[in-house]
Amino acid sequence: MRQVWITKVGAPDVLQVREAPDPQPGPGEVRIRVEASGVNFADISARLGFYPDAPKVPCVVGYEVAGRIDAVGAGVAEARIDEDVLGLTRFGGYSDVVVVPDGQATRRPAGLDAQTAAAIPVTYLTAYQMLIEMGRVRPGDRVLIHQAAGGVGLAAIDLCALTGNVETFGTASASKHDFVRARGLTHPIDYHTRDYEQEVRRLTGGRGVDLILDPIGGDSWRKGLRLLAPTGRLLCFGMSSANQTMDRSILAGLKAIASIPWLKVNPITLMNENKGVFGVNLGRMWDEAERLSGWLERILGWWAEGKVRPHVDRAFPFAEAAAAHTYIQERRNVGKVLLVP
Repeated sequence: MRQVWITKVGAPDVLQVREAPDPQPGPGEVRIRVEASGVNFADISARLGFYPDAPKVPCVVGYEVAGRIDAVGAGVAEARIDEDVLGLTRFGGYSDVVVVPDGQATRRPAGLDAQTAAAIPVTYLTAYQMLIEMGRVRPGDRVLIHQAAGGVGLAAIDLCALTGNVETFGTASASKHDFVRARGLTHPIDYHTRDYEQEVRRLTGGRGVDLILDPIGGDSWRKGLRLLAPTGRLLCFGMSSANQTMDRSILAGLKAIASIPWLKVNPITLMNENKGVFGVNLGRMWDEAERLSGWLERILGWWAEGKVRPHVDRAFPFAEAAAAHTYIQERRNVGKVLLVP
């Protein structure tokens, strides 16, 4: 098999394609011939050495794949061979062959191609966990979505539209506004030219918002807490402010940590202000595989009804994995970036 390895901590050019023997499925496992692998910001954090859950470098990362089952282990029905699937991987997804537990390989609905399928698991499950399970979004809510043109951002716009009567605010570069507006975002905000905090206050008459989805961290969380209306919830699902350069920067990481509003995020302050802060890390949900499968089946049902629309921006061949990471770090993507063998 072919895999994309993080050979050492550093800039995108540390990614290299290597050959290895094909893995064999063990009891209760299936083997997937991968047609597309999702690229996520967590992979970039791992490359920069800022993701403590990632395997020790050198390693192969990647959380999601789509392809076809070509072998099964003991205890798995042989009828699954040749089944088109998508699924989550606990790292190792940057491979053209992966082995996963049977329950983590979900049958693809008819008509769902591999590249679109690979754009679903991480982004839509993350948005689902934040909005549906933890944020409990409801009609009439106002939701601020940071990085609205990214994979999770577009998934969140879809889920807000599903809820109905949700007013959405989203930070995105001006060049992406037409796209996110067409996807259903109510108020695109160019964070390069405007202070989004002031703009959201203006648009809401000073009240603020009910939910904020924030993968940035640092000072963005401080602003978010100020923007929450009473009973509002801040959902934190990343800390991209620590990864501002292509190469590892300890200084940027320390600055991001120093800017976290530690004094505001404590039970007494949150109680007095009637606000909530939630943390979401899909990579720590491996013991909830059955729950994740249920969420994914629901999302795929919505896809079949045309209610969720995964958008693939670009698919890079394995040999151009460095370019894929650079593309995301430069914030050029609109929607999902993939690797294809």
